[in-house]
Amino acid sequence: MKKNYILLITKLIIVILLLQTLFFKFTGAPESVYIFSELGLEPYGRIGIGIIELLISIFIIIPKTTLIGAILGLGTILGAIFSHLFFLGVEIQNDGGLLFILALIIFFCCLYLIYINRHNLLNFKFTT
Repeated sequence: MKKNYILLITKLIIVILLLQTLFFKFTGAPESVYIFSELGLEPYGRIGIGIIELLISIFIIIPKTTLIGAILGLGTILGAIFSHLFFLGVEIQNDGGLLFILALIIFFCCLYLIYINRHNLLNFKFTT
């Protein structure tokens, strides 16, 4: 029973954090435009990553596709972490490193979901 609550909380953390950032990506908020301009991906990268994050959120919520969502989420958030470390810096526009910390939280939550579903990796079963 405790494991089910931890699993649900982990999924909700990922989904809430990803969906929260969609508002900024899809509305062209100055912070998002700045980030993707620095990466040379504005506007198509911003919108494309937003769509990918929306799909990841949907996949994570649906039990049969949680593993797919976690793997996609891990890959996507690794891109964000590497962008912070090698191009943008940990702190962006005086945010105190908040975006970087949120990326790390999503990274570890996705790792946890993959770990919980590791037996399904070899069986190609995508259920939770």
